[in-house]
Amino acid sequence: MKSIKLLCLALLLTGSAFAQATLPSSETVLNNAYAQATKENKKVILIFHASWCGWCKKMDASLNDPICKKMFDDNYVIAHLDVMEQPAKANLENPGGMDVMKKFGGEKSGLPFWLVLDPQGNVLANSLMPKDGATTATPEDNVGCPASDKEVAFFDGILRKTSNLQAEDIATIHKRFLLNQPPPTPAKGTN
Repeated sequence: MKSIKLLCLALLLTGSAFAQATLPSSETVLNNAYAQATKENKKVILIFHASWCGWCKKMDASLNDPICKKMFDDNYVIAHLDVMEQPAKANLENPGGMDVMKKFGGEKSGLPFWLVLDPQGNVLANSLMPKDGATTATPEDNVGCPASDKEVAFFDGILRKTSNLQAEDIATIHKRFLLNQPPPTPAKGTN
């Protein structure tokens, strides 16, 4: 009986270590996304995210909302790279993910940081929205998951530029992303 318990424990530990080791590398994730995008004549939306990131969850919920999921699926291959996990969850990170994030200039941008890429890996757009009057954006200008009117309008422009979405499709997506806005804070003295 003791031998069986030890064998089960050994198999469990081996399986756990194997599961951690089988997380796809960033190179594998990107190569698969580029291959699919080439085959299906689409662009790639690459999202850097982490398990602790609430705005990352909102971004994924918006992209996967049945109201607009097909629109995204018809135009984009969505790929994720997990980065910036807490030390206890570092095993959730895609190997090489931070190197890719640095390559695209997002390491100081916060999460989610996303890009639209062509099937050859050329950057068509990213989540850095220049401030009013500026021609370039800094890492602090990351919109993350678009939520405000201005952020969603910025996202609309990227969708117009990088997809075959029609105006009514973009309007539907716009409306959905506005749902990501935090609820208004009550004025002082009102409860």
